[in-house]
Amino acid sequence: MQNTKQVLIHRDSKAWSLQVWVSFALAVFVCAVGLAYLPGKDLDRAFMVMGYFFCLTAAFVLSKFVRDNEKTQGDLRTADTPMFKLVVWGGFFLAMGLTGWGLVRMEVNDTYKAFLGVSWLYLITGSFTLAKTLRDRHEADVADAQLRNRQHRADAE
Repeated sequence: MQNTKQVLIHRDSKAWSLQVWVSFALAVFVCAVGLAYLPGKDLDRAFMVMGYFFCLTAAFVLSKFVRDNEKTQGDLRTADTPMFKLVVWGGFFLAMGLTGWGLVRMEVNDTYKAFLGVSWLYLITGSFTLAKTLRDRHEADVADAQLRNRQHRADAE
């Protein structure tokens, strides 16, 4: 008698994935528009563009770092070294801090600063959500492949 065990693999709905991608694209667009029309000095504009990209990449790296280390929690092994942990968290806070500092010290009106600040935070939260959604899909694909492999081996026996 064959042992049939039902396995549940969680996948996000297509509507959720679409919402995440649209939200992230909208955040990128709003940030790009805000930075493209940023009044003032070219150096301020270059600093803010660099800061936004630094924050964006730091958010994706932090998302991966936290997820990887959460998966190994309870194991005797760790996913990353303590120095890498310092680099990841330090990089994220440095990116956020320097970008926030640049935003505050810019000589533009407060309404424009508020627009840039809200769009920047929207971009960061959107990147965390996108990173989680992409990682969830990857893990579901891996679990599905492992399940199909086990079923194929069981059928071959």
